[in-house]
Amino acid sequence: MKVAIAGFSTESVSFLANRLTVEDFKHLEWSGNEILRAHRGMNTVPGGFIDVCEREGIDMVPIVHAEANATAPVSDEAFNHYCRAIIDGLKEHRGSLDGVLLFLHGACTTPTRLDPDRDLLLLVRAEVGPEIPVMLALDYHGNLDASTIEGATATFGYHYSPHIDMADTGRRAAECLIKTLRGEISPVTAIARPGVMVPSIFSATTLQPLSRFVARSIELPQTTPGVLDVSIFAGFSYADVPNCGFSVVVVADGDRSLAERVANDLSKSIHDARRELHVPGLVRGLTEGVSYAVERAKSSKAPIVVLEHADRMIDSTYVLQELMRLGIKNAAVPFLWDPESAAAACRAGVGKTIKLNLGGHSSARSGGPVAAEAKVLYAGEKSFSVSGPMCHGLKVDLGPTALLDVDGIVVSVTTAPTTAVDEDPFLQFGLRPQDFSIIVLRSKTHFRAVYEPLAEEIVIVDTPDWGPADLTTLPYRHAPTATSYPFVDYD
Repeated sequence: MKVAIAGFSTESVSFLANRLTVEDFKHLEWSGNEILRAHRGMNTVPGGFIDVCEREGIDMVPIVHAEANATAPVSDEAFNHYCRAIIDGLKEHRGSLDGVLLFLHGACTTPTRLDPDRDLLLLVRAEVGPEIPVMLALDYHGNLDASTIEGATATFGYHYSPHIDMADTGRRAAECLIKTLRGEISPVTAIARPGVMVPSIFSATTLQPLSRFVARSIELPQTTPGVLDVSIFAGFSYADVPNCGFSVVVVADGDRSLAERVANDLSKSIHDARRELHVPGLVRGLTEGVSYAVERAKSSKAPIVVLEHADRMIDSTYVLQELMRLGIKNAAVPFLWDPESAAAACRAGVGKTIKLNLGGHSSARSGGPVAAEAKVLYAGEKSFSVSGPMCHGLKVDLGPTALLDVDGIVVSVTTAPTTAVDEDPFLQFGLRPQDFSIIVLRSKTHFRAVYEPLAEEIVIVDTPDWGPADLTTLPYRHAPTATSYPFVDYD
């Protein structure tokens, strides 16, 4: 058997003015056999593809795999570039392929496309023809409808957020492909949409009632004859698209009515629990939240995490400004995206004190740059292999990076945007998160895998950036209209 492997994955915040270019993807781009070398044994979707294919003696044809962090829409030029790369790779092996394993995100947008993941999948389908199985792996935060996945033979999504099961998702897709090629199963897919949107902060699968629904989705294939796989997608509410919101995808063995029935039942359960999906008291205002965290930190034996969750470009400065205003020491703000400050610190060198305008460059909603005097503690190129559970083992290249002391607050600034979700932002500089009283993070759910057990408490603050908890503050043009709050129900 000969199977092609390819991927193109990013999550788009439609409201951001900048565009991701090909250069933005180069930090996480692999071609040909580079994919195998970079992802073999890693907790990534391609890692899962590779694991199963090698175990089963499948001849792999790795084409290209490119990712970018969840930030702005992709430029049409970049999208077209990777479409051509994937399709050209398939053309080189036209007539010899038995199947395709494809990883997309599900919440990508471009200036001219509201569902480019669908468009790329349809290009793949057109190239390989109707008979070749195409197994699609997607992110849990994908926005899907029937047209999004119509080009796939079967579709699989992460079960968890934090995404600790990326490789497992790749394995599920690859195992389904191999069983299909061997004639053991005939997968059919159904999708149902509950008509509910939530901010990302409420999409953590450790929270109830989502935890209950996810457990059910994992249980169903084990207890329901004929059901092969079930995926719940929470959607990504900051992509302004018509298919924004939750969906349920069910893969069954040749029985479409069964797949539809299971998808509809689980979708209805999610719709019925839509008010519970908003967790009362989970989010605080900026001033109240930071003040509370500061007070808690006085007696805490472990760090207090302040989550600036609305930050979408990893450069918001609201919490940093508040900590500086209060004169807080022994706090950490890891992985602030600020290429200009990183470059300035590298030019100055370790030990120098320099004036910087930190962060807040991405948009008018990011809080604005913070004028600060900073002592350079580290400056230089920084790359490492991820030690945390998400993407474990994958190499990350931050580019020119600096560690700064801003009047008692330790701030790391990076050239490549990377969200701090594990201990690496500390360990890579010889630090420990446990040595700080307050840690500022910008993740939505992924930090929980490491920081829920590490922190004394997690304090979530809302800010006016482009990922707010109140979705009704966003200028949607294409997404379903919000009819009520705190949840968004467009039934």
